[in-house]
Amino acid sequence: MEIIKQSYPIYDLTLGYVDKGNEGVEGLGGNLDIRPPYQREFVYAPKKQQAVIDSVINGFPLGIIYWVDNSINDSEHYEVLDGQQRIISICKYVTGDFSIPLGEDNSPHYFHNLTKDEKDLINNYELDVYICKGTEREKLEWFERINVQGEPLTNQELRNASYIGPWLSDAKTYFSKNGAPVDSFSEYLTGSRNRQDYLETAIEWKSTDDYGKSDITRYMAEHQNDDDARELWLYFFRVMNWVQQLFPNYRREMKGVEWGLLYNDYKDLLNELDPAELEVQVKTLMMDDEVKAKKGIYSYLFDSDEKHLNLRTFTSAQKRKAYEEQSGICNNLECPHRHEGENGEPKHWEINEMEADHITPWSKGGKTDLDNLQLLCRDCNRRKSSI
Repeated sequence: MEIIKQSYPIYDLTLGYVDKGNEGVEGLGGNLDIRPPYQREFVYAPKKQQAVIDSVINGFPLGIIYWVDNSINDSEHYEVLDGQQRIISICKYVTGDFSIPLGEDNSPHYFHNLTKDEKDLINNYELDVYICKGTEREKLEWFERINVQGEPLTNQELRNASYIGPWLSDAKTYFSKNGAPVDSFSEYLTGSRNRQDYLETAIEWKSTDDYGKSDITRYMAEHQNDDDARELWLYFFRVMNWVQQLFPNYRREMKGVEWGLLYNDYKDLLNELDPAELEVQVKTLMMDDEVKAKKGIYSYLFDSDEKHLNLRTFTSAQKRKAYEEQSGICNNLECPHRHEGENGEPKHWEINEMEADHITPWSKGGKTDLDNLQLLCRDCNRRKSSI
């Protein structure tokens, strides 16, 4: 692999700058793929874009930029490996997409508002570029090595770099592009569409096996050369349709629930479950002060596992009060250690050897208050929990 360092003035980079939307972004007179297929969408916020231009105007370094040499014979052609956000910020400013605050009054100035000297200052600013020429594998390995500067790629963006093909291009139209169909269900998803989080979620759900293990990389490898990603989209659409049928009343706690995993396990129960009854249960649990993890309610409704709810626990002060009232004795009258103390008396435990227990379980209406608190030795509490 050969690596060459060169400098390019901004004027050269912005020649022929064009944003083709889904087809990518070009510059350097058409010889530079600023946003090649495996790169992320533009994600810099306005303040970051302005900061890039401010650095240029003040002559501050923007950091090293990395390109890959894809030239064939005498046909010069490069693609940006790292530095896309900085280059696009510069090109967008020079072509009039945004302004920056300048002067004592911080008034907005577009590139065309600048004086000739100010324009020349920007146009003549040189970016330091390292250009790599090597095999496809060397390029991707180098890409992973230098992905520590600027805006680090997400795991899914890195996967996209390795599985370029018709399937990925089509999947992005469903899950990644501006105005993609997935936007209709964004209120159920966490993360960012532009950063490939929605795509990652869909693949993770679809690739999860009967043992609960997902393999996103394997799924992408198997489908890389498929003509389209319709199968993945239809699966995702069915998941969302299933959710909306069972829970027609949307609540903000529904955002980020692992709906696909619930669908995989319980999709066949659609005709057996009553949305009206589910709504009553959801409402009841939402109003229950004992339930701390409201998002977990939806998983609990299917498997009845209380761990999803993160139920309220007794405080240290409550535990101390109960300990003093019980004189350090396990409250289970059938405790096997009941007569292990001196002279056959009940064994006395240290407070850290005892565990707080609900006398009446939460599932039967018990509350987390002193009237419903007892301390048990660990053996008795674990034995009770396993019943």
